[in-house]
Amino acid sequence: MLISLLSSGLDTRTMITYIVIDILVMLISFSIHEWGHAYAAHKMGDDTARNMGRMTLNPIAHIDPIGMLMLLVFGFGWAKPVPVNPRNYTNYRKGEFLVSFAGIFMNLMLALFAALASCAIAMIDLNSAGAPILSGLVQGLSTVKILAEFPKEVYMFFYILGVTNCALAVFNFIPVYPLDGSHIFLLVFGKLIGAKAIMWVQRHGRIILYAFLGLSLVLSRVFGISIIGDAAGWIYGRFVALFSLLAGVFA
Repeated sequence: MLISLLSSGLDTRTMITYIVIDILVMLISFSIHEWGHAYAAHKMGDDTARNMGRMTLNPIAHIDPIGMLMLLVFGFGWAKPVPVNPRNYTNYRKGEFLVSFAGIFMNLMLALFAALASCAIAMIDLNSAGAPILSGLVQGLSTVKILAEFPKEVYMFFYILGVTNCALAVFNFIPVYPLDGSHIFLLVFGKLIGAKAIMWVQRHGRIILYAFLGLSLVLSRVFGISIIGDAAGWIYGRFVALFSLLAGVFA
C-alpha cells in the first residue's frame, strides 16, 4: 500500500485518508472472515476456535504481525488462520465445506452491504438535493436527518470495503493450499486427482501461491492487468448494478 501510494502523486492528506481507510477495511474484513470460519465450525460441533477466543469480531484476536506489515507496505496481507479440528464435526464433508466456505461467504455479504450502503447514500444525497427518492429500498433511510452532501471519504470507504471483500472472496476461492478454495476443491475433485497429487499440492501449495502472486504483480506493473483486482471490480460492479436495478423497480 505504501509503495503504491508514494508513487501515486497524491497529496499527503489524501494518502493518509487512503491508508486509514485501507487499514480499517482490512481489520473489519479479516475479522468478519475469520469469525465466519469459527462460527461455522462451532455450529458443526467443533469449539476449538471458540475455546481459544477466536469466535469474535475483535480484530486484535485475528491480527498476524507479518500479515499486517505486508498490508501496510504492499496493500495486501492476511490474518491468523482460525484453528479447527475436523474430527469434531458432526458431519465431516458438510462441516469441511461449510467451514471452508464460511469466510468467503461473509466477505461476499460484506461486499453486498457495501454496495447497498453506497447506493443508499447516493440516493439520500439526491433526495436531499431536491431530486425525488429513487428507491423504496432506502425510503426509511431518507427520513434520517443527514447533511445534503456526504463527504467523499464516506463513498471512498464503502467502495474500498466492497472491492476489498470481493477481492478477498476471489483470492480465498483459489484452489491452492492453504486457501479456503483448496478444501472445497478437494471435497469436489479429490477422488479424481488422487492422493499423491493431493499431497504434492499441499506440500508445494505455498510456493504455487507465491508464484501466482508474483505473476499477478508482474502483470499488474507491466501490462496493467490485475487478475484478482479486475475480478473483484467486476463482481462489485454487478452488486451495485443489482441495487441500481432494484432502485428502478421500486422507484
